Amino acid sequence: MPSVRKLLKVFLCNNINDIVVVSCTNFETMAYIRLTKEFSFEMAHFLSGYDGSCSNIHGHSYRLFVTVVGEPINDISNPKLGMVMDFGVLKSIVNKRIVNKLDHAMVLNNNLDAQSLISILKDRFKKVEVVDFQPTCENLLLDFVEQIRADLPNGIKLHHLKLYETSTSYAEWYEEDNK
Repeated sequence: MPSVRKLLKVFLCNNINDIVVVSCTNFETMAYIRLTKEFSFEMAHFLSGYDGSCSNIHGHSYRLFVTVVGEPINDISNPKLGMVMDFGVLKSIVNKRIVNKLDHAMVLNNNLDAQSLISILKDRFKKVEVVDFQPTCENLLLDFVEQIRADLPNGIKLHHLKLYETSTSYAEWYEEDNK
């Protein structure tokens, strides 16, 4: 039989140190909850060697949805009681690892075809990101998975990512598909 956990509903009085227990409810187990946060950024790229119009420099208004999963905190002494993860922490991770780096940046594949262009752009512009992969929506997602996972708190797992490249086109990554 699973252990019984108690979830206390508390009411904070005028003095933040005074906590009054309003009710106490028993739950057999806590549920796993998914949290999703949306991010947006503007990014330019081109697909080196591609046989269509995306071989030209162009930009997109990307929308990234990041979903994590975990159990709500049940320690009544923790200020994050009832949260799986503070949305602000997730925002900080994704902004630091992805958005701040890629927003209004030019992303280029570090291949031999692009070396002269990379040199010219880096001399002229501040936000040129060089990656070791073709910067497709699919490959960006795979890179984002590794970037986000590196900073997630213990007990929080990355569930899925969805990256819109246009308003009607997106790629998705799910943990369950990659086990």
